[in-house]
Amino acid sequence: MSRLFRDLDGGPVCPDGSVVCIGAFDGLHLGHQALVRHAVARAHALGVAAVALSFEPLPREFFAPASPPPRLMLPRAKVRALQALGVDTIGLLRFDARMAALSAEAFIGLVLAGRLRAREVWVGPDFRFGHRRGGDIATLHREGGVHDFVAGEIEPLALDGERVSSTRVRAALAAGDFATATRLLGRPYAISGHVVRGRRLGHTLGYPTANLRFGGKVPALRGIYATRVRGIAGGADADRPWPAVSSFGTRPTVGGVEPLLEAHLFDFDGDLYGQRIEVEFVARLRDEEKFDDLPALVAQMDRDAAQARSLLAAPETMPRPGGIPFSPREKVARSAG
Repeated sequence: MSRLFRDLDGGPVCPDGSVVCIGAFDGLHLGHQALVRHAVARAHALGVAAVALSFEPLPREFFAPASPPPRLMLPRAKVRALQALGVDTIGLLRFDARMAALSAEAFIGLVLAGRLRAREVWVGPDFRFGHRRGGDIATLHREGGVHDFVAGEIEPLALDGERVSSTRVRAALAAGDFATATRLLGRPYAISGHVVRGRRLGHTLGYPTANLRFGGKVPALRGIYATRVRGIAGGADADRPWPAVSSFGTRPTVGGVEPLLEAHLFDFDGDLYGQRIEVEFVARLRDEEKFDDLPALVAQMDRDAAQARSLLAAPETMPRPGGIPFSPREKVARSAG
């Protein structure tokens, strides 16, 4: 189990030294994975801890609270994914006013040298950090000489002639291009979490749903989707996909405000409240709409469900890739949503 820390201050987290990689890691796409895996390999070679250092909230969320960037991944999912990549220690540093005012040199002294006893620091292309983004790879090289660590920058990873980035993943998801998103991520795009209780309106309308909140973040996609849900069956079948039609949005017809992911599992009867599930997005059906009344909404839901069933019943043309095992593989009792 990886160790998690969030504070700038405190004693050494890695007293025997570490190899550190730094990034936002939103989505943990193939470029992120290459950086993390490189740091883990270097840590193993040196016999020290591998550390992934990130921030929560993301700096762009802190500086633009009224128009934050869409998020691909919630903090808990990021931690689980980094653990799966072999990271020993994860830093989700609180990005607040103090952090924003911290110079690059002070950050290096407090965190990289002080808390992590870094021996190597690895970053991605064009990495910037510190107050007003004043620090870069040259800063790390210079300060490394003072604090006795070396720094390096990995080469950008390209796909189809363009750099792999979270921005490209967000654009693919917004366009409903899940094939491209899968190639950039190295796995199908999915959102996982614990099922929460809703208003039970779906039961009334004949479409009971398993509901996942998105932690107050802005999601990278909205609309109605054909999906597969994992974590439903128990035991060895916990990763078996269950076909579903899902809505991700604010539910304007019924006056919703908070983005909510609602998955209606076809031909499922049980109770999923409190269980951890994963919703994998397969195909985009349409935009979220506001209907004049509930009968009109239900009529459209009937059409959505029929379309999703048809899409999901077709033979899969793309096997689920390897890479980060996001699916919850712990035993989940058969229950219903």
